[in-house]
Parts: sequence; C-alpha cells; structure tokens
Amino acid sequence: MYKVMIKRLPGNEDLPLPAMMTAGASGFDLRAAVTEPVTLQPGERALIPTGIAIAMPEGLEAQVRPRSGLALKHGITCLNSPGTIDADYRGEIGVILINLGQAPFTVHRGDRIAQLVFQTVPRVALVEVEVLPGSGRGSGGFGHTGV
Repeated sequence: MYKVMIKRLPGNEDLPLPAMMTAGASGFDLRAAVTEPVTLQPGERALIPTGIAIAMPEGLEAQVRPRSGLALKHGITCLNSPGTIDADYRGEIGVILINLGQAPFTVHRGDRIAQLVFQTVPRVALVEVEVLPGSGRGSGGFGHTGV
C-alpha cells in the first residue's frame, strides 16, 4: 500500500478530507473549498480550489476526473481530464470545472466536484532510432481499425 500525505490548507478545517464513498470505489471525492458560491453559466469554466495539498511517493500520479453524476444530471465536467498531479507537486489541488449543460450551475462550499484516482507511473527511457520496427497496424491513425 502506498502512503500519500495530505494537508488541509489554512481556512479549510471545516471541510472533510477526500474519501472513497463505497468500499469498491476507485476514486476519492474532492470537495469545493470556495469561500462564496460560484455560478457557472452554460459554456463557462472556473478553477475551483479544494483546500488540500498532497505529497505522494515517486512512481505515483494522481488524476483528477469528473464525477459521473454531475456530468449526467447537470452537464458539469472537468477540463484537462484527466488532470495529472505529478509526484513532486506540493501546491493546492484545483479542479477546472466547465458547464456543458443548458442551465447555470452553482458550486457551493463542500460540494463534491471531482474525484482523485491514484495510478502508478512506469519509468520510461526514450531511445532515439532512425527506423521503428514494423507492426500489424503500421502508421494507421484515427479510425484506422474501423468504427
């Protein structure tokens, strides 16, 4: 098991720490640490603070992902999804929300706005070559394998 340190930033002691809502959940729900409600008009986006910072061991990344309920019910999703938090980042986690729905949506303090999923990251060495080995797909791009 990996240990990830989490710090509540000053002024956010009233907010619960991120938590998995069920035993089988993959992500920790992130909450809005806004000081006043933020209303997103259709097509509008905003950076929503979470009031927390983390320190995770090298070899992990945290991904900020949308919550499916917000997407389905209100058209609210995360831009730059999944957003990557690198192991050496120590600043506040922010969530870029966008309203793709047809009605204004208001984010209140403590609302669950996104989820944080941890993944391992393999160490990779890029090796420059003159020619790449062949494959069954070759250079076939988008839609190459069918619909």
